[in-house]
Amino acid sequence: MFHIENQHIAKLLLTGNFGLERETLRVTEDGRLSHTDHPFDADDSHIVRDFCENQVEINTGIHSDAQGVIDELAVHHKKIAKTLSQLPVKELLWMSSNPPYIKNEDDIPVAKFYGKNSEKTTYREYLSNKYGRYKMAFSGIHFNYSFSGELLRKNYEIETGITIDKGNETPEYQKYSDTLYLNLAENCLAYGWLIVALTAASPLTDGSFVGGAKGETAFSGMSSIRCSELGYWNYFVPTLDYSSVQKYADSIEHYVKNGLISAPSELYYPIRLKPRGKNRIETLRTSGINHIELRPIDLNPLTEYGIDVRDMEFLQLFLAYLASINHLTLNAKDQVQAVQNFKAAAHYDINNTKIMYPDNRALSVANAAIEILDKMQDFYGKIDTDNNLRINDIINYQRQKITEPDTHSYSRIVSHKFKGDFAAKTLYESIKNRNKNV
Repeated sequence: MFHIENQHIAKLLLTGNFGLERETLRVTEDGRLSHTDHPFDADDSHIVRDFCENQVEINTGIHSDAQGVIDELAVHHKKIAKTLSQLPVKELLWMSSNPPYIKNEDDIPVAKFYGKNSEKTTYREYLSNKYGRYKMAFSGIHFNYSFSGELLRKNYEIETGITIDKGNETPEYQKYSDTLYLNLAENCLAYGWLIVALTAASPLTDGSFVGGAKGETAFSGMSSIRCSELGYWNYFVPTLDYSSVQKYADSIEHYVKNGLISAPSELYYPIRLKPRGKNRIETLRTSGINHIELRPIDLNPLTEYGIDVRDMEFLQLFLAYLASINHLTLNAKDQVQAVQNFKAAAHYDINNTKIMYPDNRALSVANAAIEILDKMQDFYGKIDTDNNLRINDIINYQRQKITEPDTHSYSRIVSHKFKGDFAAKTLYESIKNRNKNV
C-alpha cells in the first residue's frame, strides 16, 4: 500500500498514466446497423474493430492526465466522423452502450479478418455460437491506468530502504510492484461495484433487443443492462488467485484447461491486470504487471465523446485510494459475492438493491456508495496533493449522483433526454454529434 503519511508519496500519489478503449457501433442514418466493411486504415492501431465488423474501437495513447485522453478522443472522433460522412451511404457512431434496432442475429456482422489474422474471425464465430450475437452488440469503455514509476520507486524505497533508479529496476522491485497491483485488483473486486453505480448510463433499449417491436422503448429495471445479470458475463463465476503473478495467471489458465473458456480473453471479468504491450498471459508471467484495466463503464450518451473527464479523474482517485488502504483477501465465496455486487449496482433502484460485504454487512447500493465516498473525502482531506479543491469537487460531483438521483445520467436518460423513444432520440443525438465533428 502507498505510505501517504510520507510527504513525497502524498505529492506523487496522483501521478500516473491514463489510457482508454472506447467501443461504438456504426449505424446508418435510418438507425440500422451498418453492414459495410471497416472503412478505416487497417494499419491504424488507434481505430480498430471489436467483435462486430461495425463496432469501432478507439484505443488512445498514454497520457499523464484525463484531459489528455479526452483531447485525443476528440481527434479520433473527428477523423471517424469525417470518414463516415463521406461514405456513399452516410453512417454515424451510435452514442449508447445499448444497440439500435436489430432485425435478428444475422443483422449483427462478425468482424472479418483474413490471412494470418483469420483466427480472429474464427474466435468471434465461436463467441457468437456460445453467447449469441445480441450480447456482443453491447459497447462500452475500458479504462486503463498505471501509477507513475516515480511513485512506485519512492514507495519501494520507503518500504525497503533501497533506492531504485529509473531503468535499473530489479526483479525484487518488479515483484513489489506486481504485489501492489495484485492487492489493488483484489480491493477493486471488493469495491469496484461503485464504478457501475456511478457510470451506468444504459437503462433503455429498443424493443427489438428484448423480443419486442422496432421503435418501442424497453426499460428493464436496470441502469446498465450490459453490467447487470442481463449483460455480458461468463456462464460461471470465476475465482482468481491474487497471491502472486504466477498464481494469478495459473488461476485464469485453469478455466482454459478445464474448457470453460477457450482463451484468457474470454474471461469476462470487470477488473483485469495487464502487462506492457500485447495482453498475453505469457507476457504477464515473464514481464509482470504494467497496469490495471477497469471494464464496467457505459458509454455516456449525454457527453460528446462517451465519457465525462470528471469520471476519469474520479477513477484515478478511486484507484489511488484503494491502493492506500488495507488490502482485503477475498476467499472464493467473497469473490462470487463481489461479482454479484457489480450486477446489483447495475439495478436502477439503488435504494432497495443491496451490496453484501465479506463481513456480512448488507447495505443498499446508495448507502454503501455514500460510505465509500465519505471515506475517500476524509482520506484526501488529510493529505496535501496540491489539488485538494479539484479532488473535493470531483467527489462531490459523484456524491450528487447518489443523493440527487435525478442528476445521474441514467436517470436523465429515462426521465428526460430519451424518454418515450430511445432509438429515435439516440439516432437524433448521434447524427447531431457526427455533424458537429465533421
